[in-house]
Amino acid sequence: MTDKLILVLDEGTTSTRAMLFDVRGQVHGVAQRDLTQHYPQAGWVEHDAGEIWDRTLACARDMVDKAGGAGRIAAIGITNQRETLVAWDRQTGQPLARAVVWQDRRTADMCAALKEAGHEGEVRGKTGLLLDPYFSATKMRWLLDNEPDVARAADDGRLTFGTIESWLLFKLTNGKAHLTDASNASRTLLLALDGADWDAELCDLFGVPRAALPQVCDNVGHFGLTDPALLGAAIPVCGMAGDQQSATIGQGCLSPGETKATYGTGAFVLANMGGGIPQSANRLLGTVLWQVDGKRCYALEGSVFVAGSLIKWLRDDMGLIASAAETEALARSVPDSGGVALVPAHSGLGAPHWRPEVRGIISGLSLGSGKAQVVRAGLEAMAHQTRDLAHCFAADGAPWLCLKLDGGMVANDWMVQDIADLLEIAVIRPAFAETTALGAAMLAAVGAGIHPSLDDAAEAMIGETSRFEPQMDEATRAARLACWETALARVL
Repeated sequence: MTDKLILVLDEGTTSTRAMLFDVRGQVHGVAQRDLTQHYPQAGWVEHDAGEIWDRTLACARDMVDKAGGAGRIAAIGITNQRETLVAWDRQTGQPLARAVVWQDRRTADMCAALKEAGHEGEVRGKTGLLLDPYFSATKMRWLLDNEPDVARAADDGRLTFGTIESWLLFKLTNGKAHLTDASNASRTLLLALDGADWDAELCDLFGVPRAALPQVCDNVGHFGLTDPALLGAAIPVCGMAGDQQSATIGQGCLSPGETKATYGTGAFVLANMGGGIPQSANRLLGTVLWQVDGKRCYALEGSVFVAGSLIKWLRDDMGLIASAAETEALARSVPDSGGVALVPAHSGLGAPHWRPEVRGIISGLSLGSGKAQVVRAGLEAMAHQTRDLAHCFAADGAPWLCLKLDGGMVANDWMVQDIADLLEIAVIRPAFAETTALGAAMLAAVGAGIHPSLDDAAEAMIGETSRFEPQMDEATRAARLACWETALARVL
């Protein structure tokens, strides 16, 4: 098997990719296609699930060709944007409505009503999650209430719900497998952290038909064979995980206390908590990190809704930059932000505030403020949001001794150094930043029997890192924090 390759399908928010890895973690090819973002109303975010499938399949075929045929591929791993929900027809395999993306806020009123009725304590105690539109269960209920095709399919027993990995697996196996891995299942509000399957009381609370849900499985195993007509041969799917759990694995955070932060469309911090179910007094989330042979490892998570999507907004909507790469030079071109603070609450605020209704602000503008100050303030917001999370993790008994960073944004050296400066700890960046895809490759390698365990996969497949030490003086840090806290207070 040492000459075989692993095909990873990395399903993001703004694009879909396929990547080829060898058993040592080296990349042999990448194919990527953008995904269309649909914003039908303020606060709504949708994808076309059919487009996701078509473009994922196209990328996968590109990589099969690159590999020299399906016979070179030992296994497939899938990693995905987690809480995004797809509803499809079990019989036809066609979507019944647009996918509701994790960023979507349309169910805020539903969540507020459930809180008002006193259900959040029960939900949080079972799932480790809060009542927020971020998670999948209220999306399911909204589709049942507002999309006639979804309601009819439920009445007829044809309705199938799933997050993106479940949708892709169903399509890859031509409808033979309707599964979800435990890490994705733990993001739905329907899985108790100490339960092996969907919780009947939670399904009743959200009004979700159990028959429409996939079977919950491990993160490694044999989940099904691809239809030979799709890729030229039947290839086993052997690893699946939500993107943030996959990045945690790809960073080698395999022991309790090890922590990573991913800066993609949003920013997500996960700390490995071992076999104990995490409890947070500071509005962090408990989640399944991975499940192997029915045994779970858990994580404590802090979720920031807007990170890389802020840079996209500065580029595409505000026209302040032509490319994301310009942000580093602009940040370095000025000594500071000139008192400008940007709180990126464009999709509300996630942890630790959980305020879906608030919106972002730019404060401290003067006639001396230009695009460099605004862009720098946007980058500074990444460090400030991360520091706010660090305080919560420490208060919950999971202090960070160092922080491993990944995601597209961490190619920006200025931003990485700023995070180290604000956190006052070392941050570590891998030479290979695409750790989400690497984690899925590691899971698939274990599921296919190429590596006997995740520890063995990490030793074989994870490469070199760079270390950034804090350099900022205390007075500068204090001034930065005061500026941020004033702006954040205005938002809240």
